[in-house]
Amino acid sequence: MPTAFITGATAGIGAAFARRSRRDGFDLVLLARDTARLDAAAADLRGRYGVRAETLTADLSAEDGLAAAEARAREGVDLLVNNAGFGNRGVFLDVPVADELTMLKVHCEAVLRLTRAAVPGMLERGRGGVINVSSVSAFATRGTYGASKAWVVSFSQGVAQDIASRSDGRVRVMALCPGFVHTEFHERARMDMSDVPGFMWLDKDAVVDAGLRDLRRGVRVSVPSVQYKAIVGLTRLLPQGLVARLSSTRGRRYD
Repeated sequence: MPTAFITGATAGIGAAFARRSRRDGFDLVLLARDTARLDAAAADLRGRYGVRAETLTADLSAEDGLAAAEARAREGVDLLVNNAGFGNRGVFLDVPVADELTMLKVHCEAVLRLTRAAVPGMLERGRGGVINVSSVSAFATRGTYGASKAWVVSFSQGVAQDIASRSDGRVRVMALCPGFVHTEFHERARMDMSDVPGFMWLDKDAVVDAGLRDLRRGVRVSVPSVQYKAIVGLTRLLPQGLVARLSSTRGRRYD
């Protein structure tokens, strides 16, 4: 039975990946920081669908948590979803440096180390995939958050290219770049999202379906939905100053 290892697995896009992976016949390894919530999510999946759902409580901003996650990835997984992430409350000069560094630890270092832990085994077995959850903000101006997600895109493309000749396309690495998605993300960061129009919001299950479809196709950067594909295309055509002014304010009001 193939195994899917999903970080940030108790809510939002991570939970949607867990449900979809279960339907696709994967055993699950679910990682999150909250043990009680993690155990409840795993128990629900086991009880409802009869799947094997292993749990790993770990804080990916802490060395011991990251090392534990690396060790599990080295044991062998067929699908790795680096989904764990968060937003800080406020813009750059209003956020403590320690919080910004924590973001880089989770969004960048954890993605690098878990990808590095999982891919050699995938290459040895001749199959597997890594989905690194980035964001449309990677193509815009969104402070440290956007910068970290831009790193995820570049890193994923680089690894995909590096392993292409070793795997004959059977091991794939992809950055998934959704726009605004209805999850707990914005509530946790205490963001006021009232200025974001309805058509800009995506359904998390649709995002997961699009991402897995693109992974199978060998796409290296997946942007779900027509509207966000168009927005990303426009960011490459419009003056960068205009893109910066528009993207740095939309959805960035804080309660």
